[in-house]
Amino acid sequence: MLLIAALGVLGRRKPAASLEEWTVGGRRFGAVTTWFLQAGEVYTTFTFLGLAGLAYVSGVGVVYALPYLPLAYVGMYVIAPLVWRLGKDRGYLTQGDFFADRYGSRALGTLTAVLGVAFLLPYLQLQITGLGLVVELATGNSSSGTASMIAASVLITGFVLWSGIGGVARAAYLKDALMVLVLILLAVAIPAHFVGGIGDVGSGLLDGHAAKLTVHDDGPFDRTWFFTSMVTSLLSVMFMTMPQSWPAVLSAKDERALRKNSIWIPFYSASQAIPMLVGLTGLLVAGAAADGTNGILLQLTNDALPGWLVGVVVTAAAACAMVPSAGIVLGMSSMVARNIVPTRTERSGLLVNHATVVGAVALALVLGIKRPDALADLLLLTYAGLAQMGPALVYALRSGRPLLRAWSVAAGILAGEATVIWLTFGDHGDAVDTNNINAGLVGLAVNVAVGLLVEAALRAFRPDAGAQARSPLGPVVRPTKEKAV
Repeated sequence: MLLIAALGVLGRRKPAASLEEWTVGGRRFGAVTTWFLQAGEVYTTFTFLGLAGLAYVSGVGVVYALPYLPLAYVGMYVIAPLVWRLGKDRGYLTQGDFFADRYGSRALGTLTAVLGVAFLLPYLQLQITGLGLVVELATGNSSSGTASMIAASVLITGFVLWSGIGGVARAAYLKDALMVLVLILLAVAIPAHFVGGIGDVGSGLLDGHAAKLTVHDDGPFDRTWFFTSMVTSLLSVMFMTMPQSWPAVLSAKDERALRKNSIWIPFYSASQAIPMLVGLTGLLVAGAAADGTNGILLQLTNDALPGWLVGVVVTAAAACAMVPSAGIVLGMSSMVARNIVPTRTERSGLLVNHATVVGAVALALVLGIKRPDALADLLLLTYAGLAQMGPALVYALRSGRPLLRAWSVAAGILAGEATVIWLTFGDHGDAVDTNNINAGLVGLAVNVAVGLLVEAALRAFRPDAGAQARSPLGPVVRPTKEKAV
């Protein structure tokens, strides 16, 4: 953890003088740096530990996580350069800036930023709690997990405040280099130690767990769940609905870097099959889930590898928590400073931004320690809730005025969010049965329908309201060219 934080601090020699420098690094990062920033979301504590656990529970149902990233980056090949071009010309730093500018509505930018911060908080808590789980499982001591959560939170806060996105990028170098080594190690060592090899995993599953090799027509992980989960995840990535993905795109020095990344990141994402393989191997090992399904990967690692190699795997797992946490808190704080709390000077904006970093990490840490399950239900809304930003981005990417007006978009987003919350938490009994359709996809259907209906009503009763409102971001900003990193 100290090494990760040290690399983060080395991302800058002195604190950033402006929010733009802190958030998007002066828009001068080359293809390599932006690749590590964008690829940083491929492996989090969920994908590293959670996919192994999900494979153990659902069998091949976990494979839904493999196709959506390659398919999403087909769209990102086109969308990311468009967003980058608009961001460079208009000075965007956040997702909220895009919506405020394109729809000429500061209120819409604030709405999307508030929703983004609310839905990212449980995701941040998941990373910090996941790090504690990693250390606890590795040491067998619950107090060490709590201590590691506190230490990691302090280190994350320190290097993010000092270095901003530059520190996140430096830490991502180490994280993904470690991941490549660890994934190769796990792919070879775990199957070989327990069953003889990868081929023996397949034959063992055929003999003893054939039902796990099929996505069934019923049950919690049926074909409907599989398809709609894949589609919702695909749309979330393709249309950049996760606010922490925006600084990585906006920090690029040119469109070419983003297009290169859209080609190569899908190849890296295919390595997610390795944690899945580990989880499937666990089905053949008695007592593999003794520490819970999310601990299967570390449990098998502890049993199969010598202590020093277990330490390498634990370090990689810790990096999978710390680096995404840094990116998440950077996305949250910049939205608060730019789109939620009004500020008049660069200094006041940085103060709000830095205070948000401290507050967000502290809140996630306290909840992770005192009430680790307090945000578990809200976590279900993170992807489904943020997916509701997708249609607004699509409407705004057309040349000229967006397809819908700000009021219509806001109505659609709120209707979609209400639908997701109701389907997830509402006491609707048997009145509504979505048959395992992802709540985010149902919310998107409502979102689009309500947005179009409100737009039709506005055009019918307020035909003079079609003119594009003046952008709250002011005149076009054309940054000077800077040397690429």
